[in-house]
Amino acid sequence: MSLKIAVAAPFKQMHREVLDKNQFVFFLALDRKWMNVDQAHAVLRLAASSGLVKIDGGKISPLFDVSSVTIPLGFRPGEEIFASPDPCNDLVVRIAAATGQKENEVIAGMNRVIEEFDGNLRAEAAAALLARRCGVAWSDLLPALRENLLREK
Repeated sequence: MSLKIAVAAPFKQMHREVLDKNQFVFFLALDRKWMNVDQAHAVLRLAASSGLVKIDGGKISPLFDVSSVTIPLGFRPGEEIFASPDPCNDLVVRIAAATGQKENEVIAGMNRVIEEFDGNLRAEAAAALLARRCGVAWSDLLPALRENLLREK
């Protein structure tokens, strides 16, 4: 969530729907002094790979409703902003919200699914199976889940 707030901040503060790459980096690194220039470029790359922004010819456009993001007073992104998103955890949170269970109960359900396959199932696949059984939409996370599996190979 911190990444989404950091990405929304320049668009909200400048009241713009499209920013130049340099404007975005300038806002994060020099205007707000939240990070150095290299880190601001890394945030931009991470935002693009997470599907938060579209970069087209040096122009950056948000792929979410910037007006729906609230920037807390005194907000300053921490190191967690550079952490890769975890689609398996996102799916656990989604299942918990849809079923009214706690996240640890959902994880216990995933473990039961893994046991059904004699332990020969990865957590990502168990989460997808559990989501399907609970009627929770998960297909939008499929590319990220697949990428996560390939990265861990």
